[in-house]
Amino acid sequence: MNGLGHEGLGTQLAFVNACLNGLAGVVLLSGRIAIARGNRLLHQRLMTAAFLISAVFLACYLTRVVLSGTHAYPGTGPWRTIYFTVLITHMMLAVVTPVMAIRAIYLARQARFDAHRRLARWLWPIWMYVSVTGVVVYVLLYHPPG
Repeated sequence: MNGLGHEGLGTQLAFVNACLNGLAGVVLLSGRIAIARGNRLLHQRLMTAAFLISAVFLACYLTRVVLSGTHAYPGTGPWRTIYFTVLITHMMLAVVTPVMAIRAIYLARQARFDAHRRLARWLWPIWMYVSVTGVVVYVLLYHPPG
């Protein structure tokens, strides 16, 4: 394993996961801008890309957990509270995001755009929150302040 070991590979995958989360956030924002400008085809392509990026993230995340397990937060004090608050909300919303995204994709593919829009009004901010807080969780866990 090139001297990395499972822990080293796990740390590298954690960085890759943070990058994938950040990229998903950028693509989600771009998709939102595209539909606001009336560019349905670009919106469709960007949201499909966001879904695929998130799927790759999930595969990498599960691989990292299998290889190196979960990691204890190294900090103390208020940053520990902030970390766990962000982590818990991130995890709770991350569980529902794929289900909502699959439903939104299904509705769009069925040309049920009113139902798609109603769901997307909830899904988009949740998915953005999950993407952004995924990066925040990485930074707080692997590069804690103080």
